[in-house]
Amino acid sequence: MMKQGMIECSVCHSKLVNPSAKTVSRAYDRHRSKFSKKQRVLNVLLVVGDCMLVGLQPILVYMSKVDGKFKFSPISVNFLTEVAKVVFALVMLLLQARNQKIGEKPLLSISSFVQAARNNVLLAVPALLYAINNYLKFTMQLYFNPATVKMLSNLKVLVIAILLKMIMKRRFSIIQWEALALLLIGISINQMRSLPEGSTAMGLPVAMGAYIYTVIFVTVPSMASVFNEYALKSQYDTSIYMQNLFLYGYGAIFNFLGILGTVIIKGPESFDILQGHSKATMLLIINNAAQGILSSFFFKYADTILKKYSSTVATIFTGFASAALFGHTLTINFMLGISIVFISMHQFFSPLAKVKEEENGVLELEPVENNHRDQFVNIAAGANEEASHRVESDERRPLLPT
Repeated sequence: MMKQGMIECSVCHSKLVNPSAKTVSRAYDRHRSKFSKKQRVLNVLLVVGDCMLVGLQPILVYMSKVDGKFKFSPISVNFLTEVAKVVFALVMLLLQARNQKIGEKPLLSISSFVQAARNNVLLAVPALLYAINNYLKFTMQLYFNPATVKMLSNLKVLVIAILLKMIMKRRFSIIQWEALALLLIGISINQMRSLPEGSTAMGLPVAMGAYIYTVIFVTVPSMASVFNEYALKSQYDTSIYMQNLFLYGYGAIFNFLGILGTVIIKGPESFDILQGHSKATMLLIINNAAQGILSSFFFKYADTILKKYSSTVATIFTGFASAALFGHTLTINFMLGISIVFISMHQFFSPLAKVKEEENGVLELEPVENNHRDQFVNIAAGANEEASHRVESDERRPLLPT
């Protein structure tokens, strides 16, 4: 077995340091090995809440359009969303500080705050990427209906899987990669003929503009999600509300800089961040804030892949709701595509598909059958690296390779 960077033989229980062990956070590793029923309930609640919020988001964006356009600045919505999340993080942080036990290090002391700020400076990276992505969410609505936007967003799962493998050293089985391929097939089926023929935008055929935005729309938030999970888990002992305060604070700063850029380009009148807002946009701000807060719990306590797959469940809700509210047609392509997506989900999370090292956090060594207890155990410890140890028998017989 492998525990906290150590390899333990399943035969003789000797321990060796794993030379290729690379963990994001020892605190997170300890937490991961202690899954309880409460944790499973939390995961279920996260998925249900995410499905509702993510499903409503494109519908609210669609309702915010007037004559197919936005009368407000999307950057202003993003800025107000980040401000709302900062306020929430501050309130929760104050409540958490009040409930601290006597003798614990003060949560809101200057030294604690400064130290936490230094340790979590990496959160500025996903904050910037999220600021870009939040603007793209509005731009995508100009090319696709809400249900198609949700299907396209599922493309992020493949990019996220690759980034997780590269950055966080996650491992996926062949069956799981095949499940991701099925996901892409389902998305492609739904996307067929989703664009009106002959339309143009920004001087380019709408298909060309849509595909360019799709590539950016898929890549940027995927990088943001993986960097966010890495940053949150690498400082696992830090309060999630403290981390959210930094993340959303950076996000508010970046969006405010975007507003200043708009003022420089369009003039001082565009500085009115409340211009063109309606009840629909206020609901959109609340929904986006709740969605962002929920995502931080996914990234710290659950998993990015689970977060993205749970969002695919919202596609059914979005499709049926947009059909009921806006008269969008549920085509056979959509029904076939969503069916394949759910087959992909079932296959990816099937117990038979999971890599044992990643699910349990341990590396099982197969015991070797031999007529004698003398043996030489070769342990695979990462790519092209090996650790070995010897077990001598009572009879001092020569060691045999296993």
